[in-house]
Amino acid sequence: MERKQFLKSMGAAAAFAVSFPCLHGCSKDETTDEGGDKEVPTGVDFTLDLNDSANASLMNEGGYVLKNDVVVAKNLDGEYVAASQVCSHQGYDEVRFVSQNGGIFYCDVHGSQFELDGSPINQVDGSPARPLKVFNIELSESILRVFE
Repeated sequence: MERKQFLKSMGAAAAFAVSFPCLHGCSKDETTDEGGDKEVPTGVDFTLDLNDSANASLMNEGGYVLKNDVVVAKNLDGEYVAASQVCSHQGYDEVRFVSQNGGIFYCDVHGSQFELDGSPINQVDGSPARPLKVFNIELSESILRVFE
């Protein structure tokens, strides 16, 4: 039997059943830990103990820590700020706080830059600039709460 005849005899349903796993594996629907298309964190509500050595960088202006896909920083004015570690440009979890331009959030994958309130500073790859999600901060003695 020739290939053409074989495919006709299989029918569309069988061809779909055989090809679906391959087609699905090539889709962008899946989230990976390797970056890109990662979901912006939701339901954020956690605390950081500023006396804990793991959070020591938060004692210095310009210092930051990463937790639960959130970057928590002490800005250059000595105030605590928090934003999504997942960039609104293409979903890479590479957003960090940097001390340039008075202190901004910066994603080094494509160079996206954001003000501390999450508003975009630049446009990357001609893509429309979208805000970076920011979170509320509450300080009680040495406990810093980050929440929505």
